[in-house]
Amino acid sequence: MKLRTTLMGAAGVLAMATAAMAERGSDGNVNILYWQAVSIMNPYLSGGTKDIEAASLVIEPLARFDAGGVLVPFLAEDIPTVQNGGVSEDLTTITWKLKPGLVWSDGTAVTSADVVFTWQYCTAEGGGCAQGAKFTGVTNVEAVDELTVRVTFDGPTPYPYGPFVGGQSPVIQAAQFADCLGPRAPECTQANTYPIGTGPFTVTNFVPDDVVTLAANPNYRDPAKPAFATVTFKGGGDALAAGRAVLETGEFDYAWNLQLAPDVIEGMAAAGKGTVVAAFGTNVERIEMNLTNPSPDLPEGERATVKHPHPILTDARVREALSIAINRDIIDEVGYGPAGQPTCNLVPAPALYASDNTACLTQDLDRANALLDEAGWVRGADGIREKDGMRLSLLYQTSTNAVRQDVQALVKADWEAIGVETELRNVSAGVFFGGDPASPDTFQRFYADVQMYTNNFEGNDPQAYLAAYACDKIPSPESGWQGENINRICDPVYEAMIAELAAAREPEVRGEIAKRMNDWLTKDNNIIVPLIYRGRVSAHANTLGGVQLNSFDSELWNIADWYRID
Repeated sequence: MKLRTTLMGAAGVLAMATAAMAERGSDGNVNILYWQAVSIMNPYLSGGTKDIEAASLVIEPLARFDAGGVLVPFLAEDIPTVQNGGVSEDLTTITWKLKPGLVWSDGTAVTSADVVFTWQYCTAEGGGCAQGAKFTGVTNVEAVDELTVRVTFDGPTPYPYGPFVGGQSPVIQAAQFADCLGPRAPECTQANTYPIGTGPFTVTNFVPDDVVTLAANPNYRDPAKPAFATVTFKGGGDALAAGRAVLETGEFDYAWNLQLAPDVIEGMAAAGKGTVVAAFGTNVERIEMNLTNPSPDLPEGERATVKHPHPILTDARVREALSIAINRDIIDEVGYGPAGQPTCNLVPAPALYASDNTACLTQDLDRANALLDEAGWVRGADGIREKDGMRLSLLYQTSTNAVRQDVQALVKADWEAIGVETELRNVSAGVFFGGDPASPDTFQRFYADVQMYTNNFEGNDPQAYLAAYACDKIPSPESGWQGENINRICDPVYEAMIAELAAAREPEVRGEIAKRMNDWLTKDNNIIVPLIYRGRVSAHANTLGGVQLNSFDSELWNIADWYRID
């Protein structure tokens, strides 16, 4: 199957820009289909990609990454560097200047106070912020003047582009969210679903886990954009139906995340109504190990918390056995084809940060069995291992998706071959990735022994991504079950590496530290078990122009430039 990539020359970009320079709203409606339905329009309260990307149509960061992974200014005038004076010589501060004349969709001025408030919102005491790693090391954010904001770090920070950069860390309006700090954040339904923003669109109607309708922002900073007057952002169904809706029936203009078998995508593309686009960034399909006990026998509020270590998976020998028992080549062949490749790395790219960790690529059932023997797990009459009256039984969950269910079945067979009883569970993607603090089925709450999904880091530096496994990023009842450290890792060795990476200046040194952190999480401890380095695969109608698939930021990062081809 041949997939069209999205990088293009300057002439192509210029042609797209010229085509998009129509009157605002002149191209009518664009239909977008994310088969994982949107639950909330606030990325600070959800780690789900579908929520982050939907929100990116409305609320924006100071800067983001383009389709080539290069930082480009959005609300900021330019990208601060040491050379232009925006980053201090001692690397402890970064100073951003807002573009003059920016207004929110309600017509009020965007100021540095909104940027300061966004930091206060994500770090408020008693609250939970899904993007807390973006603000690691930040000690202060201050308004220098109405359009200038300075971020101060707790030490030299060679990579200061975490706060307010990328779709995961947008600027929110202080006036709208003023009463939503700390524990009150999830209660602000109006603000969380109808955010006032600076982006090309505004929300006109929101039906949770179903559809979001949006209209062109009348106060958007470019008077000629967006070309589309309205957006229908539909959620639900599955990847197969989404692909068909663009590639075969033409009912929708854009379908996200076609996690389908390669031959299925190829067959749909043959209908000729749409184009399949793909781009490799840093997406890794992985299995996450729960270091805490999710047993329903524990009191609610104590399940899957650090109060109760996992009775099986705290043994590193068991985790290693589970990893090396998996045949990653078969998983790639069945589920990904040219859109994936087996990997042992959590950080697969850029090359500077990618470890030469390849040990897991060879399935080794003999060693896996030996490790479990050594750990004291003995096979019972039915072939399932037991120890001290406990069966070696795991609940393995993921989101509902045909490829993921195929992968679950393959892994289950591999694990049962070494005497591990495996119960499979899948949860609707809208719920699993939704971040609802009241739901027992989110990936953050992690009421299972192991779980599988894909995520990645924005841009081309993994510092914030790797820092997400810090002790203070553990989801818990006290944080409203928000936080990126879903495994509940808390280890002084890893904490020291987080600090070391944050302070490292030379690219080669940063690369070596990041590789050590990757290896600590994967091959050294097998807390994270990478499976497949995935490309992003989506599709758009042949009548939709301007699409540049972005694997470094939101896929919808340049929706203001989309237009209708006659």
